Amino acid sequence: MIRSVLRAALVPMVALWATASAAENFVIVGATVVDGTGAPAHKADVRVKDGRIAAVGKHARSKGVAVIDGSGLVLAPGFIDTHSHHDRNLDAHRDALAAAAQGITTIVVGQDGGGPLPVAGLFAKREAQPAAVNVATYIGHNSVRDAVMGADYKRVATPAEVDRMVAVVEENMRAGALGLSTGLEYDPGIYSDPSEVMALARATARHGGRYISHMRSEDTRLDAAIDELLEIGRTAHLPVQISHFKIAIVDRWGETAPLLAKLDAARRAGIDVTADVYPYTYWQSNLEVLLPKRDFTDLTAAEFALAHMARPEDLRLTQYPANPAYVGKTVADVAALRGVPPARAYLDLIVEGEAKGMSNAAMGRSMADDDVAALIAWPHSNICSDGGIEDAHPRGAGAFPRVLAWMVRETGRLTLEEAVHKMSGLAADHVGIADRGRIVVGKAADLVLFDPATVADRATIENPTALPVGIRTVWVNGIAVVEAGTPTGALPGQAIRRAN
Repeated sequence: MIRSVLRAALVPMVALWATASAAENFVIVGATVVDGTGAPAHKADVRVKDGRIAAVGKHARSKGVAVIDGSGLVLAPGFIDTHSHHDRNLDAHRDALAAAAQGITTIVVGQDGGGPLPVAGLFAKREAQPAAVNVATYIGHNSVRDAVMGADYKRVATPAEVDRMVAVVEENMRAGALGLSTGLEYDPGIYSDPSEVMALARATARHGGRYISHMRSEDTRLDAAIDELLEIGRTAHLPVQISHFKIAIVDRWGETAPLLAKLDAARRAGIDVTADVYPYTYWQSNLEVLLPKRDFTDLTAAEFALAHMARPEDLRLTQYPANPAYVGKTVADVAALRGVPPARAYLDLIVEGEAKGMSNAAMGRSMADDDVAALIAWPHSNICSDGGIEDAHPRGAGAFPRVLAWMVRETGRLTLEEAVHKMSGLAADHVGIADRGRIVVGKAADLVLFDPATVADRATIENPTALPVGIRTVWVNGIAVVEAGTPTGALPGQAIRRAN
């Protein structure tokens, strides 16, 4: 009864919170602090001044400082999304609500080998037109390859072209990128020789950077793809991270243990290998990604993909400009409409889109819940969304609260402290962001205040942009950007450059 009254009393305080947050000088009292280090939760007051954490503990209260009552709630560091596409459409949605309402305070972009070049331009833009969240970025290998090779990319690069790519990487590392990202299942990176990627990783390492990869395969050639990533870490001497780690083939469901044992052995051998994972069994990409040989006449390969990697009824079009009426339909639906086998419909959808010069996007179920949970629980995995602001996949609006609801409260696969660590301090370590991710004096005051008993995602395939519940306030650099699911209008996000 007391808890219910307390929660009700907190609601009318929202307007007061906005005023206190805007002053950048306030103290949060009575909350249970989960500090992002993995240490046990504890009651403590936390004072914020000028965008930084000024005090934690019994000396945090100060006369004349606005007080925010966090009783019954958890105060955690703002969540760091280490694989985000929330920069897409960020100019039109600078409140970044799909991310910020989850408790995400920093997005790490330039993923899957993509992203804008030069990164100095991205930083300048975000400083001139800040968003509600902080933005850090990797250099995208595909973007670099496109800048050097243009339309003539369906081949191995020449040594001279690799040298030019190295120069582009070094220029952008000097500008403050976190490291190099690859999307080796996508054009044009799919045509790269491993030696090309190694040369760029070496250049990244010379500047103290990191390597993050959407690997060459997440299904039929998963082991070889992991081997390539580990060899980059071993030879180039830099930290390597597996993007959105998954087992995306039915034949290998249940095989997380040997994969994780392999990564643990690599870590014991001195390779700093880590991963990020989103808490869903379905991915979002394009239709072509299931055909690594890019032969859109190969009916046998299409039949294999639809039998082992994404069943026709689980492969749903989320973008199809060649025929917008197909959006929301599965490959099975399209096959039935056309009166053809699913594999034929699948290939025709790709070819018809290409003939019109139009891209596509699809969501497919390829993973098992138990595997996703096991990969998340690996001590060296952190949480990511792989989502965007206007996303047809619910991960764009729900990934982080889903972990708190599913992995902590519903299944107990993680403690609350472990989950927060994976969303904040561990995530910061994995991408090389030094001054965020922990509630420690001197760190940036990126914070999230939430109710551990009710926090949950609401985004679904049918309603992918539905915002979560249970998150009360999100602060970025000491300023509230979300109050009870509503943006405050504040835009305090910063461009985050690699610490030298």
